[in-house]
Amino acid sequence: MELGVFVTLSNEIDNEFSKLRANGFSCCQLGCWNPEIMTDEYAELVNNASEKHGIKITAFWCGWSGPGVWDFYEGPLTLGIVPTAYRWQRVQELMNGSDFAKKIHTTDMITHMGFLPENPASLEYSEVVAAIKLIAQHCKNNDQYLLFETGQETPVTLRRTIEDVGLDNLGINLDPANLILYGKANPIDALDVFGQYVRNIHGKDGCYPTDGKHLGGETPIGMGSVNYPAFIRKLKSIGYNGPITIEREITGEQQTKDILMAKEYLEKLLAEN
Repeated sequence: MELGVFVTLSNEIDNEFSKLRANGFSCCQLGCWNPEIMTDEYAELVNNASEKHGIKITAFWCGWSGPGVWDFYEGPLTLGIVPTAYRWQRVQELMNGSDFAKKIHTTDMITHMGFLPENPASLEYSEVVAAIKLIAQHCKNNDQYLLFETGQETPVTLRRTIEDVGLDNLGINLDPANLILYGKANPIDALDVFGQYVRNIHGKDGCYPTDGKHLGGETPIGMGSVNYPAFIRKLKSIGYNGPITIEREITGEQQTKDILMAKEYLEKLLAEN
């Protein structure tokens, strides 16, 4: 398993890739929440920096416009393509993100779909499945996989949605911390449900929620509720050999320190297990 880092697209991408290489990384996920910069000009910047510094982009993490509240009350109303008020706009943006991912030679695109409906008999569920199928077919036309980032739904709901969309280019970006932050599952057990679909992993940690409105808190790797020694063993037992992309959702010098600490921690576990 190769270790990478989550990097946000900007006009400083050459500098970001230079820092990755200096810190001993050779791959990353590239993320973007601004549809307006998914342009030919930015694709050229990315491709030049990737070639210059020898950084492979294992996936493009595509965000969407409009409001987004990351909690249990407003989250279902604002996140992903589940809310009808923003669905069509975001479907279009994700299709455009797939086109951008093709320009930077990336075969996997990731997003948060939102709080996937738990009831498969509901009209909302069938509408969301249809919308995902539109995006997935667009990705398939671009020779890409569409990956669901975990967290806002239970593992069985995620698997059911993948099965009901019914295309063969669907996969999962497993964020083990998110399953805990949202109180949805133990990530080790979740691999028994959807392990065959996992194509990328976020190296992140965090704690369970302590009330019914707010997510749990993110922590440095090794300081939260993800049992990383058992998690790495489980990944090896199911034959996963893809990347682990370290993600630390803070900024500044402490972010770099935590990323490098995570690199050392994960390298030791990968060597031991």
